[in-house]
Amino acid sequence: MPRFDELVTPRLRMRRWREADREPFAAMNADPAVMLHFPAPLDRAASDALVDRIEERFTTQGFGLWALERRDDQAFLGFAGLNPMPDGTPGAGGMEVGWRLARAAWGHGYATEAGAEALRVAFGPVGLTTVWSITAVGNVRSQAVMRRLGLVEHSRYQHPTLPAAHPLADHVAFWSPPGFRPPPA
Repeated sequence: MPRFDELVTPRLRMRRWREADREPFAAMNADPAVMLHFPAPLDRAASDALVDRIEERFTTQGFGLWALERRDDQAFLGFAGLNPMPDGTPGAGGMEVGWRLARAAWGHGYATEAGAEALRVAFGPVGLTTVWSITAVGNVRSQAVMRRLGLVEHSRYQHPTLPAAHPLADHVAFWSPPGFRPPPA
């Protein structure tokens, strides 16, 4: 499997994680607004453990959830990339395109730009034929990014790790239907 340690877009550098990313990542994961569509904000230990899991994925598959930095000032923005779909979801066993950005990075098109680059890698050198993306039904901002990437709604489902009465249990899955082409660079 080829390795994709760094990707560059017009405004972003998508790269492997650095030790210096842990602090701004933990601050981002502790922000209630950023984590609104997740069960709870993450403390520092959980955030660091997530970085370790992300980095392990790069070791085993050659790509994953890249740390995002803005090219002009090297500011840490969050992450975007490719990750395995969770068990019990539509597309389980497949690959998901996903992102999480710091609040200051919202509304600038970074998630769309990084997601498009991740899809080009997925459908190009990685050779995938389908990619998924999932979120809570109430996360309309992420659903808008999914649509801008050309993904279409596949189904709605109950998240397998949340009780049915949980306010985030209702989820939506988007996918790349047959004939999908990633957005051009």
